[in-house]
Amino acid sequence: MKVSGFTIVRNAVKFHYPVIASITSILPICDEFIVNVGDSDDGTLDLVRSIKDPKVRVIQNKWDMGKGPAVLSEQTNIVLSHCAGDWAFYLQSDEVIHEADLPRLRSCMRRYWHDPSVDALRFKWLHFYGSFWRYRIDAGWYQKQDRIIRNNGTVESHGDAFGFQRKDGAPLRQKNAGCLLYHYGWVHSGTLMASRLSNAVGIGYAAPDAPAGSVYDYGDLDRFPIYFGTHPAVMQEAVEAHALSAGDWQVIRRRHRFNPFLLFRLRYKTFKRVRHKIE
Repeated sequence: MKVSGFTIVRNAVKFHYPVIASITSILPICDEFIVNVGDSDDGTLDLVRSIKDPKVRVIQNKWDMGKGPAVLSEQTNIVLSHCAGDWAFYLQSDEVIHEADLPRLRSCMRRYWHDPSVDALRFKWLHFYGSFWRYRIDAGWYQKQDRIIRNNGTVESHGDAFGFQRKDGAPLRQKNAGCLLYHYGWVHSGTLMASRLSNAVGIGYAAPDAPAGSVYDYGDLDRFPIYFGTHPAVMQEAVEAHALSAGDWQVIRRRHRFNPFLLFRLRYKTFKRVRHKIE
C-alpha cells in the first residue's frame, strides 16, 4: 500500500498558514508528499523547500484568481493528478493531524485498501477559534469532512476545495477514520484575521462570521466549548507563543482543575451542537 500526501498553498508567510506543521504532521505515514505552490510574493516557495525530506516534491502553478473559489479545487485536482499512491491524503495548509492518530490512520487505510466500496475516510473537524483551547461546533461550522480518498481517478475536489465528490455523480462512500482534524485557520490576532478574511472575500469565498473591519473581534470566548486535550507536537511552539491562549488556559485550569478531561488531557470533542451569534 502506497500513500500520497498532497496540498495547495499560496502566500503562507503573509497569512501565517502553518503549512510546515501541516505537511510534517503526516509525513511519517506518507510515501510521498506533493505540494502545489501558487505564485506568491512572500517567500512561500522557499518555506516549503526548507523541508529537507526526499518524500516532499514541489510543483509550481500560476493560479487564476479570476475564477474565484473554484481556483482552489482546480489547483487541488492538479496536484492530485501528480499523486501515485493507492490512497491520497489531503490536508489544507492550516489543517494538522495529531501524531497519536497516525497508527490508527495507517491501519484504517490498510483495512479498506482492497475494499472498492470505500471511496474516502472521514474525519471529525476541530475548528479552533480565538484560543487554542476553544472551538466552534455551532451552525455554519462544518464538523466532518473527507481527507483521505481512494486514488483511482474516480474522486475529485469540488467547489472551493472544501471536500470531494465522485466524478460519476454518485454519492461518495465514506468510512469514519475515528480521528480528529485540527483546523487552525481561526487562531490569529484580530488584525491578521481581518486581513485573511479580506483576502478570502476578495476571491469570492464567503467565510462565516466575517464582518468588515481592520480588526476581527472574537468576542467572549467563554461561550464556546473547551478543548482539554493536547495539540499535535508540530504545533506546540505556536500554542505556547499565543498570548491570548496562554491567558485562556490559566482561566480554564483554575475553573476546571478537577475535571477529568483536564486531568488526563483527553482529546475529546463534544457532540452537542451549540448555537452562537457574533454580536
